[in-house]
Amino acid sequence: MVDTPLVSVVLPFYNAPFLKEAIESILHQSFQNFELVLVNNASTDESVEVAKSFASHDRVILIHEEQRGVAHAANAGIRASKGQFIARMDADDIAFPERLKQQVEMLEAEDDLGVASGLVEYLGPAENKGFIHYVNWLNTITEADEITLNQFVEFPIANPTTMIRKPLFESYGMFEDNEFPEDYAFFLRLQSHGVKMKKVDQPVLKWRDTENRLTRTDKRYTQDAFFSAKAVYLSKWLKNHNPFHPQVWVWGAGRVSRRRSDYLKKEGITIAGYIDVKEGEGIHHYDNLPDKEEAFVVSYVSNRGARDEIRSFLIEKGYEEGEHFILAS
Repeated sequence: MVDTPLVSVVLPFYNAPFLKEAIESILHQSFQNFELVLVNNASTDESVEVAKSFASHDRVILIHEEQRGVAHAANAGIRASKGQFIARMDADDIAFPERLKQQVEMLEAEDDLGVASGLVEYLGPAENKGFIHYVNWLNTITEADEITLNQFVEFPIANPTTMIRKPLFESYGMFEDNEFPEDYAFFLRLQSHGVKMKKVDQPVLKWRDTENRLTRTDKRYTQDAFFSAKAVYLSKWLKNHNPFHPQVWVWGAGRVSRRRSDYLKKEGITIAGYIDVKEGEGIHHYDNLPDKEEAFVVSYVSNRGARDEIRSFLIEKGYEEGEHFILAS
């Protein structure tokens, strides 16, 4: 066993057909001052036997968490960890050999950095266009300020690429098992406390997309669950950054945008009006924007092309992102 590992890699698994590849990709890292904590989350297939076949390795610890759910399994692994840095890993994915080395170097070089992440290489069917678009988007976001400004658009970090200073769990809590996506809610919680996050500017992980991903099968990963989680932390962010709190203007007057902005209303935010391509009752045409010195804009338009156009349009009009507007979809 590694008595005092610098890094603890926490790998929860449940009925994981690619577990062997995931484990081997960690054991073959160029950086070797780590332990690998495998957490069996009540698997019923041969995954347990695969994990047991590695349990005699001097860097591998196998524990069992019977309470089902990735949040419970990840927390059990973190509690069992001895490292100063906690690296998350999923059982479907493959880490590149330099991943741990690159992330350790980034954290050791910047004392104020709480989370080191990295880019991902998509591994899955070519027809999964939505997920591929998402991967391409998050790979454009690497610096701390970019991650902060995009925290409410989508999850700008791939959870299994994260390496986190362990004291952050002690300060801000563990993953929560509730109606929210546990990884995104944890990320937003850290962001709400000003935790600095950056990415290694190259792929650190092959991120596998399968039909059995929790994001496809679990109700906690629906769009409504994401927007409900967003609203909790976006309302807190607005309280600190919107000089006109609790009043905002929402860009997007369609049914979907209004439903998403309704979550903000539940958190005490007041909608002063809407901005869209057509005028109407309570709706301003985008050419007739409220003055930036009198209003704060939250955009709930999720179409990728339109989202970028809205950002560019507002910046051209002198609106500063994070000061006069924020994208939330």
